[in-house]
Amino acid sequence: MPHTPYPTSYYAASANPVPPRPELKGETETDVCIIGAGYTGLSTALFLLENGFKVTVLEAAKVGFGASGRNGGQIVNSYSRDIDVIERTVGPKQAQLLGHMAFEGGRIIRERIAKYNIQCDLKDGGVFAALSAKQMGHLEAQKKLWERFGHTQLELMDAKRIREVVATDSYIGGMLDMSGGHVHPLNLALGEAAAVESLGGVIHEQSPATRIDRGANPVVHTPQGRVKAKFVVVAGNAYLGNLMPELAAKSMPCGTQVITTEPLGEELAHSLLPQDYCVEDCNYLLDYYRLSGDKRLIFGGGVIYGARDPADIEAIIRPKMLKAFPQLKNVKIDFAWTGNFLLTLSRLPQVGRIGDNIYYSQGCSGHGVTYTHLAGKVLAEALRGQAERFDAFADLPHYPFPGGRLFRVPFTAMGAWYYNLRDKLGV
Repeated sequence: MPHTPYPTSYYAASANPVPPRPELKGETETDVCIIGAGYTGLSTALFLLENGFKVTVLEAAKVGFGASGRNGGQIVNSYSRDIDVIERTVGPKQAQLLGHMAFEGGRIIRERIAKYNIQCDLKDGGVFAALSAKQMGHLEAQKKLWERFGHTQLELMDAKRIREVVATDSYIGGMLDMSGGHVHPLNLALGEAAAVESLGGVIHEQSPATRIDRGANPVVHTPQGRVKAKFVVVAGNAYLGNLMPELAAKSMPCGTQVITTEPLGEELAHSLLPQDYCVEDCNYLLDYYRLSGDKRLIFGGGVIYGARDPADIEAIIRPKMLKAFPQLKNVKIDFAWTGNFLLTLSRLPQVGRIGDNIYYSQGCSGHGVTYTHLAGKVLAEALRGQAERFDAFADLPHYPFPGGRLFRVPFTAMGAWYYNLRDKLGV
């Protein structure tokens, strides 16, 4: 079987050392077989292990190979569609439950980092940056909305104040969330994997799930082995492929691009982001950036629908970086990569159960770092028989893309073009 290494990225190049994790060979039995060693799978595994379950994790490539090890590294609260949209969709009772969970993922991340001593360059503070009066009005409403659900670590910033934390004239204002922040995302995943193993969990890399025998005692097959389990958790997200056709029909992998500069040095780095906060703008197709632990600028943005790898990532993202920070025009780009996230039509996560014993969570829609950690807790609760919070997610509507898989890319790209045009026109 071919070995799948990490893609070339700053995160892979600066990853903490890890032990070898051999592929599955032969047959094994477990309480819960988890498919995917990204944040959803690892978070689920940790909560289950902490509650006495026997857990085996199957990873097609390496821990954090997918979005968990390639994302912007930003701890951002709530969901890709905010609580007010959920409230209009499902009503106040369900929205109340989901709203109070919207800020839990970030707390779980910090608890994991502290409990298991994970070295991942955690920094506090995240900025939402407004490019127009309309976006500023949205942030004002968002602050009131989040405060209604008990989230109070927020500060609205005018043009003068935001320039104190982001050295660019691009923004008219913004909002600072001190419960947001940023991490080295791959090292977070690797630290969580080590925590899984410290509790007796088993992780097999290079072991893609090729099929699942469904039934009272499901069996997950890999190229050289199989796992007999009482329960299966499907946590492959954008890298699941067609293992579960009913899940693939309601989601679409999309690519986002990231570049990383050479080390900028303390003085230049501090001049760009004096408080070392991370930043994302409020556009539909947003840009996001932050400093790494060794003072590089990590800058991402753009969406490729259908998850094709663009020929020249730097050509797409560097102009965006220079628009914000023209003083970086002579700075070298050391790394450029793409990673896939899974988009749903509603842009809300899809959570559910197939039969009596196959559980899944997918479709973070670009908002996954915090949500996936919450999802692991919610899935583990459901397997323990506490389903109220699981049901709140499972009851969200799951829509197929109009026209099926053939038309989902052009349909979604047209929608994104429309919203991107509105951002540019400020309407």
